[in-house]
Amino acid sequence: MNTQRSGEDGLRSDAARNRVRIVETARELFRARGIDVPMSTIARHADVGVATLFRRFPTKEALVTEVFTEQIARCQALLDEAADDPDPWHGFCRLLEFTCAEQLKDRGFTEAFLALFADRVDYRKRRRDVETLFAKLVQRAQEAGRLRPDFAPGDLIMILLANGGLRDAPPEHAEDLSRRFVAYLLQTFSADGAAEREPLPPAGALGLHHAQRRGEDT
Repeated sequence: MNTQRSGEDGLRSDAARNRVRIVETARELFRARGIDVPMSTIARHADVGVATLFRRFPTKEALVTEVFTEQIARCQALLDEAADDPDPWHGFCRLLEFTCAEQLKDRGFTEAFLALFADRVDYRKRRRDVETLFAKLVQRAQEAGRLRPDFAPGDLIMILLANGGLRDAPPEHAEDLSRRFVAYLLQTFSADGAAEREPLPPAGALGLHHAQRRGEDT
């Protein structure tokens, strides 16, 4: 009987190790390549069989959700906090700064976040929650006279797509460029000019030759 229990414990331990290895491998691949990495590639890098991977995660969405649960929860918590901030402009700025900074660090997280806005059944409720909270924050900031009245909640996707383009910059400059870009945006979005009194982050050291080199590489 003890032998049987030991064997069962061994199987459970192997399954737990496989699950951890799959999640850690997927996280690294998603970070580097985005969430379109095939499940077969993840299985190969995790040194498990494809059947084992699908036993643990029956769908790609299940694996993506597991990998980014902590980050999506953090983003959701920040959105909740921003929506309830007594100063809605402060909450709006913090949310944009966090989201754009996270986007530069992890390509996969950005795609997972954007997937919340995709028309897929498994994301519809979460998407509605995110859209409702962000719209509430935008409305409060506009009613307070801090956010320009023509800003639309859907502009968030435009911001993320534009900021995501900075990933093509040399890695040592991308985060500094993003911070300056977001500061420019917040000055543009400010309705009362308050943001204009804040100095911009330092300009990057990039020259036009960096853009030319990037064009030659593509």
